[in-house]
Amino acid sequence: MADPLIRDDRANGRLEAFEEGAPAGAPAPAGAPAPVGVVVYFVLDAAPHALVAVHTVVEEEHEGKGIAGALVRELYATAAREGVPVVPLCSYAAKWAERHPDEAPVPSDEVVRAAKEQLRSTPDLW
Repeated sequence: MADPLIRDDRANGRLEAFEEGAPAGAPAPAGAPAPVGVVVYFVLDAAPHALVAVHTVVEEEHEGKGIAGALVRELYATAAREGVPVVPLCSYAAKWAERHPDEAPVPSDEVVRAAKEQLRSTPDLW
């Protein structure tokens, strides 16, 4: 698979990967192809408004094609453009960050604590 098209559906807390040729823009219109992978995330309420990765999933038939890595890389790139950290609470995102320290700055302990607290206070959303 060529590099997937990645779309940030911020309103729904989803960074979605689509096969090449899928429509760009967010959110996907009714009848649009389903994403082949997703990073579920939220924006930390407290400053610095970190992007908090909660879950990464790739459809089984698309596993092993680099989609999860492309999604997490794009989450970090988005955070860098916005000048905010990423808190990788998702185990895949955390492992990816460990393997790519040049692309994945470590967030402060304070930001990680705030992200975990927000996640605990809104478990039904994630």
